[in-house]
Order: sequence, then structure tokens, then C-alpha cells
Amino acid sequence: MGEIINLLLDGFTIAFQPLNLGLILIGCTIGLFIGAMPGLGSVNGVAILLPLTFLVPPTGAIMFLAAIYYGAMYGGAISSIMLGIPGASTAVATTFDGRPLAKQGMADKALTAAAVASFVGGTISVVLFTFFAPPLAHVALVFGAPEEFSLMMLAFATFVGLGGDDIWKTLFSIAIGLVLAAVGLDIVSGEPRLVFGGITGFMHGINFLVLAIGIYGIGEMLWTIEEHTKAGGKSMLSEATITWQRTVANLKELLGTWKTALMGSFLGYFVGILPAAGATPGSLMAYGIGKQISAKPDDFGKGAVDGVVAPEAANNAASTGSMLPMLTLGIPGSPTTAILLGGMVIWGLEPGPRLFTDHKEFVWGLIASLYAANFFAVILNILFIPAFIWVLKLPFTILAPIIFILCLIGGYAPTQDLHDVWLMLLFGIVGYLMRKLDYPLAPAVLAIVLGPLAEPALRQSLLISSGDMSIFFTRPYSGPIMIAALILLFLPVLQILIRRIRGSRQSPASSDDTPGSEWQG
Repeated sequence: MGEIINLLLDGFTIAFQPLNLGLILIGCTIGLFIGAMPGLGSVNGVAILLPLTFLVPPTGAIMFLAAIYYGAMYGGAISSIMLGIPGASTAVATTFDGRPLAKQGMADKALTAAAVASFVGGTISVVLFTFFAPPLAHVALVFGAPEEFSLMMLAFATFVGLGGDDIWKTLFSIAIGLVLAAVGLDIVSGEPRLVFGGITGFMHGINFLVLAIGIYGIGEMLWTIEEHTKAGGKSMLSEATITWQRTVANLKELLGTWKTALMGSFLGYFVGILPAAGATPGSLMAYGIGKQISAKPDDFGKGAVDGVVAPEAANNAASTGSMLPMLTLGIPGSPTTAILLGGMVIWGLEPGPRLFTDHKEFVWGLIASLYAANFFAVILNILFIPAFIWVLKLPFTILAPIIFILCLIGGYAPTQDLHDVWLMLLFGIVGYLMRKLDYPLAPAVLAIVLGPLAEPALRQSLLISSGDMSIFFTRPYSGPIMIAALILLFLPVLQILIRRIRGSRQSPASSDDTPGSEWQG
């Protein structure tokens, strides 16, 4: 323990050198705005700016890119809350409650909750990274295909209850999402499937951001236009304000969400360290579990602060967690860390267990820079809240075209294929109709995220076991996770059945007790 603290202090002396500190601050600022731009996200931001890092020493370069990664995790919540457009896949769960809060004139509360939860998740994850890197890396290495599928099943189970009491509509939304996730090339045979008559645009599958931006960007805009027309042309978002008193009140209210923040932080970090998992499943699982453990689960989806805290704490914790397998095992935990890994190789730094002994200054300087980046990111985020609030005060006739243009950019940017833009517009209309018909949107969106992760894990597991499903229950890690998933999966169904049985028993009794019933007949 003492040696780790001494190494960390040495890392702070490296991170606080003027050049490195400046790079961290600039990286956080750039990342904040990259994360807020729909369709860009940390992956594109780090990839675009990677060539610039060859102008500075390797240690400063990786600090700069890591700061962009951190800033983008914070920034993804901004467009989710302000415009209803997920800035990145990691921030889609933030849209569920962040956008309703903004529409209720409480955008400052949502932004403050996102910033503070991100800081808590980032801080806890960096502390875990500092003191428990080797054993956690070993756990991540033990996780194979059966464990990954069990974890995905647990994620599915946590959001079965997101659609409210209508389980069948929720299951229908999940099924639609899984079908969309299967579009493209078969992962084993390479044969095209569900490409609708050989349309070439479907060969690369359906990009998650295309679906998310379509449903939550275009669909939300169509819904808002309808409500705006019903309101007689008056803006529904003009009440958004920020004052010192409101900020203090918001911070006091956040003290009551500490359990949700801790849950999201630990869950997000654990999911983040798993190779190829990333922050998106962690944030979605945290949202689902946050609803299940909440004292007011019915508030979720309508503007619950816990619904912002859980995914934001999780995705920031996962971003740090994904660096752990990259540094200790040479296995990237997310697409962004895969680019960071490529940069390290170019700089002559070979990831793996020997990195902690051969390049101590680099490793501990990077860890110390994560503490600094986390601090700078939360300060920048809170300072820019008045500017973000100003966006909501724009007339809707100006705001709607801006949202539409951002949606088009976000739909085109990931694949640079016009086919995805048309697909995004179609999803926008479908999202609007689903909302009109009271179908839950969240399960469909979450299913298309987890589907591409769950399918290869399932098929690899069955290939290992020659088709024996017991592999998910007999392994020491996958067994308990799968049992927990099945319990959570059937719990909402049992609760609804019990409620209906009680209701059917009480209805005859209540009819007999009505005044004058004994005189009737």
C-alpha cells in the first residue's frame, strides 16, 4: 500500500508538469464538446486527434487522449439532456430521464446531476484502478464467452421492467430490437441475413447511433412539434433557468442519490474491465438496476434524478475500467481504448504486465492524470451549464431546424453512408408512432446495443459445449450471474400476476360491500 501511494505521488509530479497539465485541460475541453456533438463521440474524437499527439512526448500524448476520452464521457450527457439526442451510445440511457427533466424546466438539475455523478463514478473507478489493478485484470481474463453471455442476460433482465406494467409491449420492443441487431452478415457463416432484398446498405448492419438518434432525435422532435402546436405555439422549454439558490438546492437533492451513484460506479467499472464490453452496456444495466432498487420506480422515464445519476456514474466508471485490460493485458476494453492501444504501440510502449515495471513513470503519470482530468471535467461541465441553459431558451422555430441538422450529421458521421440517413428518418417516424401508441422505446434501443454482444457470446459458448446449455450454469462465474438474471427476468412477471390475482379476489368482495347491496335482488 505504501509503495503504491509513493508511486502515485511520483505520478502526480509528472501529471502536474505545466505541459502535461495544459494538455489535460485542453483535452477535457475538447472532449466535452466532442461528446456533446451527436455522431462524433470519444472514438472519432480520439482517432481524429491522434496524429496531433506526435508533436509531444508519449506520456503527454496519452494523457491528452485520455483527457479527451474523459471529457467526451461527460459531454455525451449534454445533448441527451438539452436536445434529446444521445451524443454517444454511452449516453442514451441519460436521455430517458434527462430529457423529461429539461422539458419540465429543470435542465440545470439534470446537468448538475450528470456532472456530479460522472465525477463520483470517475473518482471511484480511478481509486479502484490505482489499488486493485492486478487482481481485477485477472478476473477480466477469466471471463470467457459463457460469462459474457450471462452478463448480457443480466443486462436484458434489468430492463424488462423498463416498459412499465405492460410486459408484453416491453417484450415486443425487445424482440424488434433483437431483430434489427441481427441485420447484416452472419458472424459464423458470413451469409447475408435480413438485408431486405439485397440492399447493400444493410450489409454493414444497423448502426446503433442511427437508431438512437432517429428514435430520440427525430422522433422526439416530431412529438415536440405536435405538443408545441397544441400549446398554441408557446415554447415549452422557456422556463429553464439557473440561479445560485437552485444550484445549491440541486446539490442538496443529489445527496439523496448516493446509493444509486455507488451502484452505478462499481457496476460500470466492473463491466468496463471486461474485454469488448465498454461503457454502453454498463450504463444501460445501471439504469435498469437503478429503477429496480429505487423507492419511486414509477418516476423513471418521467424525470427521475436517479435515472440520470445511475447511467452517468456507470459510463464514466466504465471508461476508466476499460483502460485496465488495455494496460495490464494488452486487450482493449472499448473501441476508444483500442485506438489508445494503437497509439501506445506506435510510441514504442508495449502493453502488458511488464508495462508496470518497465515504464513506471508512464503508467503512474497516466493514472495521476485521470484524477486531474476527472477534476477538470466536472469543473468545466458545471461552469458551462449557463451556456447550455441558454440553448433551451432559443425559440422553438430556431431550435427545431438545429436539432434536425444535428440529427442528419449524427446519422451520417458513423458510416458516412446516405443509406443510414434515410434509415434514421424512418426510425424517427417509427419512434414517434411507438410513442403515440404507448410502446416503450427504451427496451428496443437497448436490445440493439446488447444483441451484437450477446449473439457471438452465445454461439461461441454453444460451440465450446457442443450445444449443451448447462455450460451457463456449471461455470463458477457464469452460473451465479445467469441465476440472478433469470430471477430478475421473471420477477416483474410474477409481481404482475400476484397483483392481478389480488385484484380479482378483492373485486367481488368490494361489489358485495356497496351500500344497499343486501337490498338488491
